[in-house]
Amino acid sequence: MPAAKPEVKSVKLICAVLFSPAADLDSAVADLENLFGKIDHKSPIYDFIFTDYYNNEMGDDLKKQFLSFENLVMPDQLADIKNSTNKIEAKYSADRKRTANLDPGYLEESKLILASTKNYSHRIYLKEGIWAELTLSYAAGKFVIHHWTYPDYQTELAYDFLKKVRDIYISQLKT
Repeated sequence: MPAAKPEVKSVKLICAVLFSPAADLDSAVADLENLFGKIDHKSPIYDFIFTDYYNNEMGDDLKKQFLSFENLVMPDQLADIKNSTNKIEAKYSADRKRTANLDPGYLEESKLILASTKNYSHRIYLKEGIWAELTLSYAAGKFVIHHWTYPDYQTELAYDFLKKVRDIYISQLKT
């Protein structure tokens, strides 16, 4: 007899928004809400000082903010969501350079998964040029980093945001 398929739970969609002073942040966020629904939690906007990787393309004085969305999604939607955010990035590009970098992912009770267009040893291919990465685990009441976890996801600001979003998510699962 074949094994029963495991139940797949809906997950909590998040998006990290990295942006330059030239970005039309309000319009980009409105586009995200039009696609994914109402934002139910935001982190404070903070200075993105963790790497200069994006500076050649996006300039200096970059800022970042984490967002979460009220509507839950299925985990297998992540590649489609990333491809949608790539289209929003292109919409707000100037001279073929992004003014905003949108990194979607999802949170569930035990982990944070981010989408990427870049392959690496710790990423798993999904489809259409999109990989998934286990960025943080959650165990024993706290987030656990991995050696590949981005530095800004190792901050108290990120942990506070993700803990709040995790609490919202667990509450949503109960209703």
